[in-house]
Amino acid sequence: MSSSDNVRVPHFIRNIIESDLAGGKHKAIVTRFPPEPNGYLHVGHAKSICLNFGLALDYHGKCNLRFDDTNPEKESEEYAQSIQDDVHWLGFQWNGEVHWASDYFEALYDYAADLIGQGKAYVCDLTPDEMREYRGTLIAPGKNSPYRDRAVAENLDLFARMRAGEFPDGSKVLRAKIDMASPNINMRDPVIYRIKRAHHIRTGDQWCIYPMYDYTHCISDALENITHSLCTLEFEDHRPLYDWVLDQLPVPCHPQQIEFSRLELQYTLTSKRKLNQLVTEKLVAGWDDPRMPTITGMRRRGYTPEGIREFARRIGISKSDNVVDMSVLEGCIREDMEVRMPRVMAVVRPLKLVITNFVAGETQSREAGFHPNHPEFGSRLVPFSKEIWIEADDFAEAPPPGWQRLVPGGEVRLRYSYVIKCDEVVKDAAGNVVELRCSIDPNTLGKNPEGRKVKGVIHWVSAEHALPVEIRLYDRLFTVAEPDGDKEHDFREFLNPHSLEVLSGWVEPAVRDVPPETRYQFERLGYFCADRRDHKPGEKLVFNRAVTLKDSWTKEQG
Repeated sequence: MSSSDNVRVPHFIRNIIESDLAGGKHKAIVTRFPPEPNGYLHVGHAKSICLNFGLALDYHGKCNLRFDDTNPEKESEEYAQSIQDDVHWLGFQWNGEVHWASDYFEALYDYAADLIGQGKAYVCDLTPDEMREYRGTLIAPGKNSPYRDRAVAENLDLFARMRAGEFPDGSKVLRAKIDMASPNINMRDPVIYRIKRAHHIRTGDQWCIYPMYDYTHCISDALENITHSLCTLEFEDHRPLYDWVLDQLPVPCHPQQIEFSRLELQYTLTSKRKLNQLVTEKLVAGWDDPRMPTITGMRRRGYTPEGIREFARRIGISKSDNVVDMSVLEGCIREDMEVRMPRVMAVVRPLKLVITNFVAGETQSREAGFHPNHPEFGSRLVPFSKEIWIEADDFAEAPPPGWQRLVPGGEVRLRYSYVIKCDEVVKDAAGNVVELRCSIDPNTLGKNPEGRKVKGVIHWVSAEHALPVEIRLYDRLFTVAEPDGDKEHDFREFLNPHSLEVLSGWVEPAVRDVPPETRYQFERLGYFCADRRDHKPGEKLVFNRAVTLKDSWTKEQG
């Protein structure tokens, strides 16, 4: 964990925890992160991970990882493993073994039978359409199911037969008996079990009835002795049901559910359904596409776990809307990489430059450090040769005002090397610049030229020594801040056609053998990361741009 991780930003959940600990309500806190293994986690989940695991660390408590595996048709081992990988990559470790809601299926069944025995649950035969009709509306109360007053013995018998597989899928449900006139629709006799013959990733075909989330979650919390059950605001109206279930049953404890606002990140989506749509329709290259807001996508793009944790700290925790511009996330990544990443030179849009007065054996190369503020990072030789590559946009025949790069007849310094002068511009038959012929001032290696000032500095690589590299420049996935906020248009209409540009460039030989996920600042270009999948050390170099050096997007949109 970095030093910024130790900065505790006050918020209302911290206040509750500190009050509970100071007043003796709890000796230690236990939190949990309870994802459903039905997709890859996104940046909104990262906020929740940092909150739950971070609070446990700050207050010397524990945090469980528990999978809500109550919806077997949509769940897979692939998703469960990816979630564990994401939590570890973000820098956290859960308490003990991974927990699963399915660990408690037998206990959940017994608790449901307990509710039936108390006359607080019943088997209902209404169809889904009939149930909706009986439920009422936000302004009109519901009405009781005709099966609401079944005898306890009949309900126990029917529930046991539901488990035994005697009835078709969807033909019966178990409902809690609460209040069909409640102003809170969640309390109008909610379903707590349904019949569903679906193969489960852990229990196989052992069960044909599965508990509902609202019923399962609170009991799982209680069985794990969770003290503070933190969830997003859409569950606020579910809290009375959470408390009601626990109040009826002989559970070990009664956790406190606390809600906070979910994260909405502009220029992307945090809807699992819509992210899945992007993947299944091949509008992106998978869940780990570096343009995706998934944790695995951000990791592949080159974002750092330290930067993401700082982002979660910076956006804070509250009950008010948490709509955040992408530039805040990118700024956290940029600040983290600025301090910690070594620097090398790469050219992504190459233009050949020939040194006309290069003298083999006399024209020298120089040693350069990997970071100006970190001598401990070491250094490397930056080789020089007769032909070098520079960025095509570092040369202009007709420069705009204030231009400090190369022009015909003008001088610039090559980073870590000589001052050069552009003597000749070579063009092809179509009039395109294909080569520059320049001369070096041999007295400017490591020192300023005499009698004149040269302001411009450009980066370059030696054509003889540089390595070919595939450069992937990523941008915002969508062209508008709220792609799913327009009721008249499908979110896919706002996909950014320029969100990925693939270029063939050149990079210093110092990076030849670096493994995947190695990060660098490519000087003057941005922060880059060796691709997790396609980068092959010493064979095929593939680097993704994580973020630019500066926040140019905000200025362009302004």
